[in-house]
Amino acid sequence: MADTTIKVDPAVRDRLLELARERGMTMRDLVAQLAGATPTEEELQKRYEETKSYVEEHFLGRPYTEEDEKAGEQLWADLEAGRIGEVQ
Repeated sequence: MADTTIKVDPAVRDRLLELARERGMTMRDLVAQLAGATPTEEELQKRYEETKSYVEEHFLGRPYTEEDEKAGEQLWADLEAGRIGEVQ
């Protein structure tokens, strides 16, 4: 495999080097790991569609609707705001 050069600001280079050293790897391996772990928009869309299908089949038993999405967003907001706590 041929190497290539990526030009970044010195601060970014130093940060990548520090992160790589902390993980006991080379900067090359760190960049490869970061690139492999960061999904593209297409991959995110595919993941969304697969998750939606799974939820419809295994939890809802019907198509996922806009109302379901709004209810989920409200539940998340309530959790973040502490309006929903532990169930006793």
